[in-house]
Amino acid sequence: MPQSTTRGTSRGPIGIDLHLRIRLAPAQREPFFAFLREAIPFYERPGGIRVELLADAADDHRFIEVVHYATELDYQRDQARVANDPTMKEILERWRAFLAEPPIVETYQRHTL
Repeated sequence: MPQSTTRGTSRGPIGIDLHLRIRLAPAQREPFFAFLREAIPFYERPGGIRVELLADAADDHRFIEVVHYATELDYQRDQARVANDPTMKEILERWRAFLAEPPIVETYQRHTL
C-alpha cells in the first residue's frame, strides 16, 4: 500500500513552552513550594500563561517548571515583563535564591500535527 505523503506534517506552531530545569538547594523544597503558591498567580496574571511543576521521581530536589504560553505573542509580552517589570525582577531574584545551581532554560514551540 502506498503511504500518505501528508501524514505527520505540521500545521505550524500554536504556542510556546518554556522549561526551566532546576535543582533546589538543600532544605529549600517546602519553602520553594510556598513561594510558588504566591508567585504563580502573579506569573499567570496577564492571561495566556499557565505554570506547572514537574518533579523528578528519582531526586526530590530536581524539578522542571513548565510555563505554557497560549501564543507566541503571550510569550513575547512575558519576556518584556521579565526584562522591564520591577515586581517580576524581584520575584525572579527570590526564585533564584532557592536554586543550588543556575537553571537550564529551554524554549519549545508547540505544534499541531
